[in-house]
Amino acid sequence: MNAIKHFITITKHRHKVFSHAVKAGIPFRGLIHDLSKYSPTEFITGIKYYKGTRSPNDGERAAYGYSKAWMHHKGRNKHHFEYWTDYEPGTKKLRPVKMPVKFLKEMFCDRVAASKIYNKDKYTDGDSYDYYMRGKDQRYIHPETAAMLEKLLLMLKEEGEEKTFRYLKSLKEY
Repeated sequence: MNAIKHFITITKHRHKVFSHAVKAGIPFRGLIHDLSKYSPTEFITGIKYYKGTRSPNDGERAAYGYSKAWMHHKGRNKHHFEYWTDYEPGTKKLRPVKMPVKFLKEMFCDRVAASKIYNKDKYTDGDSYDYYMRGKDQRYIHPETAAMLEKLLLMLKEEGEEKTFRYLKSLKEY
């Protein structure tokens, strides 16, 4: 039964991201969003740790101390800021890299869709911002990417979807 529930959840999420991506002016990104979730590495973990209220990767992480499914996912999906790290040529230290706008837009769409799917009828336009702010200090994200994402999430919270997606659609590459 978890297989069906997980399949329905990730498919609903992808459909919601697609509808947001169209509003954001990136329909192709919405069309290909999260296809890796149907791969065995991610899908089997999704079945095993399915709860319906949070990511199954949290369950795998609790069980093993890390999530193989998450590492697979973030390494294949450029809308996750965790994908955007690289080594500095001089110091060889890992550092965050600024995300291109099309992936930042997709990340925003992803976060809003996830809030809607997990919170269901309790969803508010402030949910994604509040979730982001709870973990803000633990993130390793480029400062300009973080500032823009926070601006968009706050705009959604304070001014609503229509205005935020109109603004998002107008954004061009830095």
